[in-house]
Amino acid sequence: MTTRSPQNAGRDSGVPQIAASETVPRTPVRKPARSPQGAVLRDRAPGVIIAGTHSGCGKTTVTLGLLAALTRRGTPVQPFKCGPDFIDPTLHQLVTGRHSPNLDLWMTGPDYVLQAFQRHCRPGDLGLVEGVMGMFDGGESSAAALASCLKLPVVLVLDAKAAAESAAAVLKGFELFAPEIAPTAVILNRVGSERHRRRLYQAIEQHCQSEIIGDLPRDLEFTIPERHLGLRMGSESPLSPAALDKLATAIEQYVDLDRLLALAVGKLGSDQRPEEPRDPTKPVGGGSSVPFRSFSADILSAAEASAARQRTNPRKWTDEPPGDSPWKFSPPVRLGVARDAAFCFYYLDNLELLQDAGAELVFFSPLTDHKLPPDLDGIYLGGGYPELHAQELAANREMCTAIRKWAEAGGVIYGECGGFMYLCQGIEDFDGNFHPLAGVFPVRAGMGRRLAALGYREAVTAQEGLFGLAGTRLRGHEFHYSRIEPMPEHLEPLYHSTNLDGDAGSSAYRRHNTVAGYLHLHLGSNPEAAAAFVKNCQDNKP
Repeated sequence: MTTRSPQNAGRDSGVPQIAASETVPRTPVRKPARSPQGAVLRDRAPGVIIAGTHSGCGKTTVTLGLLAALTRRGTPVQPFKCGPDFIDPTLHQLVTGRHSPNLDLWMTGPDYVLQAFQRHCRPGDLGLVEGVMGMFDGGESSAAALASCLKLPVVLVLDAKAAAESAAAVLKGFELFAPEIAPTAVILNRVGSERHRRRLYQAIEQHCQSEIIGDLPRDLEFTIPERHLGLRMGSESPLSPAALDKLATAIEQYVDLDRLLALAVGKLGSDQRPEEPRDPTKPVGGGSSVPFRSFSADILSAAEASAARQRTNPRKWTDEPPGDSPWKFSPPVRLGVARDAAFCFYYLDNLELLQDAGAELVFFSPLTDHKLPPDLDGIYLGGGYPELHAQELAANREMCTAIRKWAEAGGVIYGECGGFMYLCQGIEDFDGNFHPLAGVFPVRAGMGRRLAALGYREAVTAQEGLFGLAGTRLRGHEFHYSRIEPMPEHLEPLYHSTNLDGDAGSSAYRRHNTVAGYLHLHLGSNPEAAAAFVKNCQDNKP
């Protein structure tokens, strides 16, 4: 049985564990926001949301098991993650081989979420969405709210350990809390014995409307290694093929997959699109009907990253894109994107939006590459784990120097969270050791044992810059254990942010044409900011 440390509270913990060598035993807060008027869908793509009663009930394990079992039987399944999490999508990709986009109603708004779900579901796909925390936790960004927006059935994972008839009372509460989005079905987790199973079934069938489509025994064992920011990334292969195969076998044995598919909404093979696309001029919480190019490079594969650095983007950018966007470039603007074990937190849609604004993504590694890719127009340093690789990053003085010289020459750099830390003088790690890095900003970053910041943020630019005119609004999420020293007063913030309560959050700072801050911005909250980003790269090439 796994336990989670306090800093990982809120993650999906306490999940059953399955060892590859073992034989699987045989045994028969707020109510969600309603979807908007005017966002009615035609021929909805089939899908289902896997929600939980609480964090730690086992929904990540159930989700991974369902993805593995469906993939093994040949069912085309497109994974998604509800909320801002970067790590679970990489585990989904490890299992399915397909990118798992984030669907976040607060960051991007319902119309954008509707379009994103349909855009990523190919004809014949089943969209399978992993929820976040408990089903109703997170208000506007909860799994319940997402189910209401997408009009998808909810399968609730209910942890039955140390409960029998009371499990029915818990499920009944979920059904009554918001009847319009009550769970359609339930999967019972950590069932202790056949007698325990019978008592659960009798109580639920007598008192609840939800259909039981599966029950997993308590003695399954399945664990995913963790660290201070949560579970290990899929790129680190924390789950062996044998363990995944064992989990898939368990799901096939204990969950009625055919019934799950029958519950999915819509018709397989439909190609749904929103009937009324959003006004592209509308900022935050909206998104626009920007044309998308599928981002096919594997964000997490080092081998693919190396190959991507060598290839030329075949797309022609001289064709007139749909809509009235002025951002059209030929040749495309070459945007260097840091991608390795230290920089691995990127929203898939951010990369797609930048591509469709005219950027060619050129991947490089600050860990192993000793010079920047040739002919760049800008640099994007995403988040990740620079603190875990600080010694190697610091040892690569050629790259640190190249980044600093690029900044001093006026080239555009955008860094967020881990990328921000890399652009500082250096990082003081958990043991108090200092590792000098790029030194673009004259402050140090220091790791702490306690969480420094967590939550949604809305940012408003104080001046014209990387993301457009002053007053541009963007939304994102903040989650880190590090802190930076006070920034010198002469370096004014490009934007200030507030949390959901209206209290001040972190800021992004600008030096030369380098902008960096702790927020992970989702450009789907205002896609025109992606266009401004690319235009700034074109206008400020050193």
